[in-house]
Amino acid sequence: MTKIEWTDETWNPIVGCSIVSPGCTNCYAMRFAGTRLGHVAKYNGLTQPSKAGPVWTGKLAFDEKALLAPLRWTKPRMVFVNSMGDLFHEDCPDEWIDRVFAVMALCPQHTFQVLTKRSGRMREYFAPQAEDRVMDLAFDFACSRFGRDEAELYYSFGRYRWPLPNVWLGVSVEDQQRADERIPDLLATPAAVRWISAEPLLGQVDLKSCWMRRMTLCGECPSSDDGTPIDCACADESLDWVVAGGESGKGARPMHPNWARSLRDQCAAADVPFFFKQWGEWARVGDQRPCVDHLPEDADLLLRVGKKRAGRLLDGFEHNGMPEVRFKRPANQHEGPSQ
Repeated sequence: MTKIEWTDETWNPIVGCSIVSPGCTNCYAMRFAGTRLGHVAKYNGLTQPSKAGPVWTGKLAFDEKALLAPLRWTKPRMVFVNSMGDLFHEDCPDEWIDRVFAVMALCPQHTFQVLTKRSGRMREYFAPQAEDRVMDLAFDFACSRFGRDEAELYYSFGRYRWPLPNVWLGVSVEDQQRADERIPDLLATPAAVRWISAEPLLGQVDLKSCWMRRMTLCGECPSSDDGTPIDCACADESLDWVVAGGESGKGARPMHPNWARSLRDQCAAADVPFFFKQWGEWARVGDQRPCVDHLPEDADLLLRVGKKRAGRLLDGFEHNGMPEVRFKRPANQHEGPSQ
């Protein structure tokens, strides 16, 4: 179980990371790996001490035992993949990623939520060869664990439904610069659900360009006289879900309430589910004087009150939007016959 509001479980077959952008500064995973989890063998050497606390060393570790855990979970659940690292870290071998996706292919009862700051690596990984590697590996896994007959069923489930319909791919976008860098890669990556996590939200983020569907003919879907695809799933490249929240923990930076309101309103206008996770350490409290001197003069009055007291109500409402899963094929791919 986990305290993360938008998921049920965390799964960490690969651990370790390195700092790449401002959103990493107060990373909870980095802090936990160097403190409360420091006695766990797989976290040895993944962080080093500094004046600001534990800092990632860039080393990664693969946990074979953890890899197979979802196969033992009988109750369907939402699973946050690699909460203690980044699945698409630049030093993570494709072979490790393949094994993670192979297990996800064998667990259609679960929904896996992947979140990365390495959007370029994620896009590169999903080259045409990835499907063959993952599905062949999933078949081998299934044969060894369940026997060949049941393996054939799993293999059929994955082979003609790539990208995996139970895997959501997302990117972290803490500010406009990171949104502009990472979201185009996400939109160009085949996924059943594409989402962003704007947490910690460190600045205003405008997503208007992300709501546009990039209509690219796959060459096989029916089209109108002007060449626009008609009901072409291959052309569906847009965001399906937005999560936003402030920062918590030691050194937490405040989030301007208008930044969260803007994302909420953009999602409402585009009919995209919005999930407000938390205010973090800072929140608007009555009409008391602000303790924050670097926010705009028209900012709401903010005080550091702690995560629990700050809560997760945005203008008096709890926002728990979740995406509706709809299968999205990458360009030039159509479902094959059942096996």
